[in-house]
Amino acid sequence: MRLDKRERILAAAARPIVRHGLQCSMAAIAEEASVATGSLYNHFASKEALVLGVYTRVSMEMSERLAAAPASDGLTLQGEVRRYIELHIDFIWEDPDRARLFDYLDNTPLITLTAAKAIFGTHVLHGIAIMEAAQAAGFVRAGPASMIMSFVRGSIRNALKRRRQTDGTLAAAEKQVVADMCWAAIKA
Repeated sequence: MRLDKRERILAAAARPIVRHGLQCSMAAIAEEASVATGSLYNHFASKEALVLGVYTRVSMEMSERLAAAPASDGLTLQGEVRRYIELHIDFIWEDPDRARLFDYLDNTPLITLTAAKAIFGTHVLHGIAIMEAAQAAGFVRAGPASMIMSFVRGSIRNALKRRRQTDGTLAAAEKQVVADMCWAAIKA
């Protein structure tokens, strides 16, 4: 399947951002996408718009995998929380470049908190809803569901980031350790 030019630019833009951070130039992004620099501006009014596009694309992938994942038949709310944790581990582990984009997200002046909330809103609200339902059923500790979900997602990203730095593999038993640690930290 051939990507249209806009999608090709978005896919290509992520690579220099991962390699050089958000200070990468529009010229470097254009070169990576095999388009003229001026062509970038036909699709994105500014570098900020392009960066927002990259993160919107990541958010859509995340929502498709985690928020839009079909409900598992017969799982308890505890099972749904654990399933969410495992899906998040898989999502972050499978693509090191995509995972690295999250490192820049918290440290970029190009994306305001309001914009980040808008971009990742579907995914964030889905996670909060799962936590709130599990809290109401007594499976998850009391506290702000948004904070608990942020803890889970951040713990996963950081644990896997460190794992990648020391060893490029993640055995099933190691994945289970990360999932179990997340669950142990939030269970009631």
